[in-house]
Amino acid sequence: MSLVFAYDLGMVALEQYIDDCMGLGRSYFAREEALAALACSSTALTAAITRLIKKRRLANPRHGFYLILRPEDQVAGAPDPIRWIDPLVRHLDLDYRVSLLRAAAFHGASNQAAMVFQVIVPRQVRNFEIGQHRLDFIFQSPRTFERINEGPWLDELLSETGYAKVAGIETTLLDCARYFHKAGGINGFAQIVKDLGKKANPDRLAEIATHYENSSVRRLGYMLDLAKHVLQAEALRPFVKKAKTTVMLDPSIKPLLPSLMEHFKKAPDWLLLINEPVEVEF
Repeated sequence: MSLVFAYDLGMVALEQYIDDCMGLGRSYFAREEALAALACSSTALTAAITRLIKKRRLANPRHGFYLILRPEDQVAGAPDPIRWIDPLVRHLDLDYRVSLLRAAAFHGASNQAAMVFQVIVPRQVRNFEIGQHRLDFIFQSPRTFERINEGPWLDELLSETGYAKVAGIETTLLDCARYFHKAGGINGFAQIVKDLGKKANPDRLAEIATHYENSSVRRLGYMLDLAKHVLQAEALRPFVKKAKTTVMLDPSIKPLLPSLMEHFKKAPDWLLLINEPVEVEF
């Protein structure tokens, strides 16, 4: 059998396999799955995949994992990640939750049509771009992640091809407090609190908060206070008693001289120095 003929057989077989996947509602496949299902060599499969990527019928977000592009996906270069994040992360042998801006938008926060798709995972994973989509993987220590990523504290974000795990409202708020620099900064975080804070269950919020840094919980409590989400703010008030020191609202912004810290506005109820103005109108 000539090499060209073998490659052509691989292409025909792969195209049929792709049609079968789409018929089952799958918009993705793993290389090893395809190789096991097809009567072609690894070399022929590689050549066929490469040709279909060039034709923009496939996209390759991670080694050994491929997305099947429908005609309407080809402009963006890939489908919405919500359609394939769950199988991709399982391919990487990881648990996960969609959070921050995408989760906030899912729960109804305004102005959160983010161009970045943010996923919290318990292992370092490289960020990447595919087509017009950018995926950010935010690391959370495995021990903390395992305690937080519980079923009752998560929701499901459904798409036409499956579902994805998404942080519940309370977990979204705490994630945004912890990783506020990835949630639009202090003011982006404040807007999310304004929009979602009233929807949070106070008892559940306090329960989940025990797994976050005390400073992040106080940051969220302060914002809930500003937004007049009284029940939710009061649920976090006991965390102030456990605090040992006053910290800055935005710890990434430090004064040129330590003595300048004395001029920052203080939020004594939350043991915070307000070193970054909150410009959201509550």
